[in-house]
Amino acid sequence: MSSGKKPYDLVMMDIQMPAMDGLEATREIKKANSGVLSPKAPIIALTARAMSGDRDKAIKAGMNDYLTKPVTLHDLSEALKKWI
Repeated sequence: MSSGKKPYDLVMMDIQMPAMDGLEATREIKKANSGVLSPKAPIIALTARAMSGDRDKAIKAGMNDYLTKPVTLHDLSEALKKWI
């Protein structure tokens, strides 16, 4: 693709990022007019945040799943099988 944009099958999204957190980034990606090639691609949160309610916030923002660090190979494998 000459535009430099590529469709994605799945996004692993960090929740804590410096300029825009993963929740806000997910909401932007999922907007109908976002311009993202794959706005319906599953987004899996990958985070060290494991406080009560964090998973619900991620799902409410539009993420499809939620994995906490340290991620086990089993949990990662199960999430990938589930979403792609």
